[in-house]
Order: sequence, then C-alpha cells, then structure tokens
Amino acid sequence: MLIAIISDIHDNLPNLEKCLAWCKKNKIEKIICCGDVCNYDTLEFLSTNFSGEIFLVEGNGETYEAKDINNLKNISYRNLIGIEKLGSLTLGFCHQEREIPTLLKKAEQCLDFIFFGHSHKPWLEKQNNIFIANPGNLAGTFFQPTFASLNTETKELELKILHDLK
Repeated sequence: MLIAIISDIHDNLPNLEKCLAWCKKNKIEKIICCGDVCNYDTLEFLSTNFSGEIFLVEGNGETYEAKDINNLKNISYRNLIGIEKLGSLTLGFCHQEREIPTLLKKAEQCLDFIFFGHSHKPWLEKQNNIFIANPGNLAGTFFQPTFASLNTETKELELKILHDLK
C-alpha cells in the first residue's frame, strides 16, 4: 500500500492541490496529516479532493473546531497523537516532536515509523529500530514545500519536493 505523509499546509491550496494531484496519479490509498492544516475550508478541500482515508492530528495553528470534522466522512481525527496499523506497519504520528514520548507510551506494540511536523524541516533519523521522520511542509514556509510517500510493503520512505513533481 502506498501512503502519503503531509504536514503544515497552512492554507496553501495551490501546493495542496499539486500534492493531491500527485497522490491521485500515483494511486496513494491513504494520507497521514501531521497537523497545521489551519482553516476549515482547507480541511474540506483536502477531504473533497482525496478519495481515500485521511488520518489527521491537530496542529498548533488550527482554526477549525474538532466537531466540524464530523462533516467530513473520509477524515479520521486522532486529536494530538495517532497510531495506525497500515499494511504490515504500525505508524505513529503527531504534530510536535514533544508528543513523541506520549506516543511511544500509548503504543501497544512497537512502532515502525513515527511522523511529526511543526518545524517545517524534512528530517529522518533511526532511533531504537524506529524511523522518526518529518515530511517537511506543504506551505513552503522556511523550507521548500515537501511531503513524503511510504510503501508499506517495502518500507521505502521517499521525500517528495513539490516543485520537482511532474
């Protein structure tokens, strides 16, 4: 299964649209969003323009209310931290790196990957057999706009630079 990991959209609809077009072209089945979508219109755009399931955690820049997400049928809202079994992998995700210890305590089994956002900087490190990664940001703020894709069968994680997509 192919999934995309996005974060820190900050209401940049043109960049989100380009990312979602790539997702459709490459048959991405699910999206993990590590927060800072920001307003409800952007969240609705994400939901409407991606047909698969979207797992979402809250960022620190959200202006929508959690109750509004109930109107969006393909978004699974996980509050501050999320843990999902996708394919053969168990994935944890949050917005801020400081939530990672809570995520590790809550996990009932070993996590294969942990994704987080907030800093906008793409980053990957392996700690105790867990890959910890930040997909960067779709907003293009402080760093160029990026996201990640993960093949759950091969465990191949790739950083995608939005401006390099065809």
